[in-house]
Amino acid sequence: VQLQASGGGLVQAGGSLRLSCAASTLAFSATVMGWFRQAPGKEREFVAAIGWSRSGTYYAESVEGRFTISRDNAGNTVYLLMNNLKPEDTAVYYCAADRPRPPREFAQLMDVIPYWGRGTQVTVSS
Repeated sequence: VQLQASGGGLVQAGGSLRLSCAASTLAFSATVMGWFRQAPGKEREFVAAIGWSRSGTYYAESVEGRFTISRDNAGNTVYLLMNNLKPEDTAVYYCAADRPRPPREFAQLMDVIPYWGRGTQVTVSS
């Protein structure tokens, strides 16, 4: 699986962005997908995940209620809609994919996730 993330940019606090992640395989619908982020000088952290049937989602507490993850299995794409952005959301955002597993478990097993995109920069100005 090859993942290509896009949609990052510079936005003012309170603004919105939508990230996209296109997957290269027809087996896309059989994977759990998610987003992680890494701010300068900090470790990579979990943001959001969505199950293969779109029935399950899981969010980091810091983004709950502001970010929404969704997926289009027909288009092999997962999205992250980010509303009410804050300066602390500034980071490089990475999409990731793994074999089917619950989104909460996906969030906890970052070190063993096999598929990663190259990342897209999100900068939120105050």
